[in-house]
Amino acid sequence: MAGSHGSYIIAGKTIANEYLALAHLAAFTGIYLVARGSSKPSVTATPPIKASSAEEEEFIKEFLKNAEEEDKKKH
Repeated sequence: MAGSHGSYIIAGKTIANEYLALAHLAAFTGIYLVARGSSKPSVTATPPIKASSAEEEEFIKEFLKNAEEEDKKKH
């Protein structure tokens, strides 16, 4: 199936070896970049606490702190 002068016939078209090599390198580089993922850890922003009093705000903060500690213990 090889064409003349270092090329291949693919889908009726003559493709040079250089283009096949570049496409191969580009495909594997793209797959590698997608597969390795992001280098930065995702940061989740916490929404502001809208409490009607300081006592309620403190209760919410304490509750969230305890819930996060329990979650860490489970995992």
